Amino acid sequence: MTDDSFFLMRDVVKCYLMGGETQTVLKGVSLSVQEGEFLSVLGPSGSGKSTLMNIIGCLDVPTSGEYILRGRSIPAQTQHQLAQIRCREIGFIFQSFQLLPRLDALHNVELPLIYAGVSKKERERRAGEMLERVGLKDKLYHYSNQLSGGQQQRVAIARALVTDPALLLADEPTGALDQETGRQVMALFNDLNREGRTIIMITHDMHIASYARRIVSILDGVLTEGGNVTDA
Repeated sequence: MTDDSFFLMRDVVKCYLMGGETQTVLKGVSLSVQEGEFLSVLGPSGSGKSTLMNIIGCLDVPTSGEYILRGRSIPAQTQHQLAQIRCREIGFIFQSFQLLPRLDALHNVELPLIYAGVSKKERERRAGEMLERVGLKDKLYHYSNQLSGGQQQRVAIARALVTDPALLLADEPTGALDQETGRQVMALFNDLNREGRTIIMITHDMHIASYARRIVSILDGVLTEGGNVTDA
């Protein structure tokens, strides 16, 4: 591991108090990711991969150990600073899309820009550009119930990209999609990575994991390095 990594974890431990007992969910995780990597974290349910994602995404902090993201020690940040990092530097994509049903596609994509204080005119421009980028130029004013699952996930990807984040963090991004639609979403991820976007994807599916350039596996809170994989 090198200190010039895009992000670096050393001996990260995460414990929770459950029913009066301490449970260790992550057990000394060490991981280094370089800028522009496409990494899959592969593991079954209960393996600790969601906890790891929460720490990578600055939604939580380690109980012990070191996590440095773009030169900053994340455990040393205040809650306000962590919120700023999440808002400006990390784009989140979830299995359940998490679109607001009362908003159309354009206004769902605008949301992170509202939190970032961007003007209305600029928000609309950038959101429209992102929806066009993911192939939804003709769906700007469609609501969630007017979109297919694949289209909803593309809206979610556009929303994650609209702030131009340094890191795209995807949690089971094809879990709610059929196989062909999932393939299309992964092809979009590969395009984004070829453009230089750093992507970390959490999945239980080896086939989906194989779209990444590198795989690590997690089981019972222990991370092990996999091998590089070829283009899918």
